Amino acid sequence: MVELSRRTLIRGGAATAACAAFPPRLAYAAAGAEAPLFGPAADIALLSRNENPYGPAPSAIAAIAEWSAKGCYYADTAARKLTAMIAERFGVTPDHVALGSGSTEVLSAAGLALKGKGAILCPELFWDTTALYAEAKGAKLKRVALKPDLDIDLDAMAAAVGPDVGLVHICNPNNPTGRLLDGDAMRAFVRKVGPSATVLVDEAYMELTDRPDYSSVSALVKEGHNLLVCRTFSKIYGMAGLRVGFAIGQPETIATIRKYEMSFGGNTAGLAAAIASYNDTAFTGFSKNRILEGRGLILDAVKKAGLTAAPSQANFVYVKVPDADAVQKAMAAKGIQIRGAYGKWSQWSRVSTGRIEDVKRYAAALPEVVGA
Repeated sequence: MVELSRRTLIRGGAATAACAAFPPRLAYAAAGAEAPLFGPAADIALLSRNENPYGPAPSAIAAIAEWSAKGCYYADTAARKLTAMIAERFGVTPDHVALGSGSTEVLSAAGLALKGKGAILCPELFWDTTALYAEAKGAKLKRVALKPDLDIDLDAMAAAVGPDVGLVHICNPNNPTGRLLDGDAMRAFVRKVGPSATVLVDEAYMELTDRPDYSSVSALVKEGHNLLVCRTFSKIYGMAGLRVGFAIGQPETIATIRKYEMSFGGNTAGLAAAIASYNDTAFTGFSKNRILEGRGLILDAVKKAGLTAAPSQANFVYVKVPDADAVQKAMAAKGIQIRGAYGKWSQWSRVSTGRIEDVKRYAAALPEVVGA
């Protein structure tokens, strides 16, 4: 058995922690190269997947080094520890908390658990992977058009809630638009809609907003409202590949969701990292500052190129361009990975913040790519 010291792992991790994701494997195949197991190749600017390449935190990496050798054991004790930490932060009991393999699992489990109560009401454009998963398992989706400014139309969504709706699913800030709904408006929405249908709010990017405490509806869980709030360690904590997320909600709803989850207590490395870094404000402050720096660089580049973008409160920017797929292709030719069109929104291109040096590559290439 080869034993790795904490110092060895941290030193090796520090060199790779700035690259917490990988671009599509096909991009490497086309170049005749094999994709790295973790992170992008050195010449790829990865700005397409909303990861935070400045994590995991040093505290998380140290915990992984210390505890991964115990990976032969199930991690239920650590899962209970993290659950208790989350409950304490939100002022609820552990029965109000469900852990998952990223927020994806708890979002998907919620869709499955509640689909028998009626359709899932959701915006026309949002991060709908988990809603589509529920739809593939028999759920019915009922979509509501966005406002012209790309905002989620809360009034129209409230008006669409009827006896046929069992779950209302919103992402705030919304992905891919980056737009943030007002906190008071969201709280009023939950109070209005909650008696008729469970409100599920995906707050994956909430820690990156200007005023997280104001913008989040999480405090309404403690007040007893019919609400589920999902968070993740993938964004501000930079742990996308370690797969830790959670939901808070009423105990009876959480108990039902747990029955639909597939993971068993979580994984050792992810839980150790999450426990170690959950209260690491030095890291989360650093992480947020780098993300905001990258977002500012993108917005400056957009302005200089004569383009516009939706106001963003997340780690990505939704940029209006002549042709999103054409821009994606042109950027890819320069080794810069961004997203193409989302459905009918063919003139909107989502760009993630990524490493600062990669954002600068995008900024330099944008005028040429759009012909500015």
